[in-house]
Amino acid sequence: MRRDGELPLAVPDARVLRVLTRTMRALLCLLVAAVVTAGAGQSPELPVFSSQSAELVVLPVTVVDDDGGFVSDLPRASFTVYDDDRAQPVALFSNEDTPVTVGLVIDSSSSMGGKMGEVIVAALAFARTSNPEDEVFALEFNDGVRDAIPGAPLFATDLARLQRALASMRPEGRTALYDAVVAGLNRVGQGTRPRKILILISDGGDNASTTTRDEVLERARGADATMYTIGLFTDHDLDRDVGVLKKFARATGGQTFLPRAPADLLADCRRIAREIRAGYTIAFVPPEHDGSYHRVRVAVQSERKLHVRTRPGYVAGRAPD
Repeated sequence: MRRDGELPLAVPDARVLRVLTRTMRALLCLLVAAVVTAGAGQSPELPVFSSQSAELVVLPVTVVDDDGGFVSDLPRASFTVYDDDRAQPVALFSNEDTPVTVGLVIDSSSSMGGKMGEVIVAALAFARTSNPEDEVFALEFNDGVRDAIPGAPLFATDLARLQRALASMRPEGRTALYDAVVAGLNRVGQGTRPRKILILISDGGDNASTTTRDEVLERARGADATMYTIGLFTDHDLDRDVGVLKKFARATGGQTFLPRAPADLLADCRRIAREIRAGYTIAFVPPEHDGSYHRVRVAVQSERKLHVRTRPGYVAGRAPD
């Protein structure tokens, strides 16, 4: 349901109009295909936008007040997008609760043995709080990475199947955290929902991956997924690496949570779900198609003191030859 207060779009300039025309044609084709597919008894697919595309850069945006409450009723006219400090026209805007593709990337190394129960409870609480049409997959990692839900992702409402998948995880071995993040980014990119989310839950630093931290950061900066990282650390964890969890989250516009008790973990997972549903989706036409990294900033004009978070940048696609 659309929120009150949304203003009509301003008339776009010729460059934006050309891109919007091509985008609307693509959406129309996808809508026709979805109707045909639904008529055949299959689930329709939603359109996917990518920062790697030369068409539009899509930004998930979260706005909160001084008390940390979500602000989800701002009109389009309140937002200004800056690409390398240059203001850009907003081509598409939505403040609706749209479904996302979300991946749960869960540490199942031996040190997680006493924590898996609280992780399962928190993950199920996340699913219950999510949009019912969210598609969900789960990866577990220790010495390697395993798909805990083989085949097609499940819907957030399929709690029984999700619980079985999480209960199948057996804590053992070391921590291939970096390999797991790359696997999660690859998998979430295959999702059918316009927005992509990864939730990484771990209690230690990496000690088993073939991928390096810098390789993961480069991959994350070029992806269209937002990462939320949760560190289940104690003061006695010698291999804890809070810094790398924060870097992954900052690079993608997400947040890091460090719960101290099972109740905190439960509350954090519910908050992540609410944040996803209360967010905005803003798209603009990239000013250059140069294949380089562009820094992005979103500003909000309001009489209230508000705080805005989005991904810090994107890798521009290259124009076709």
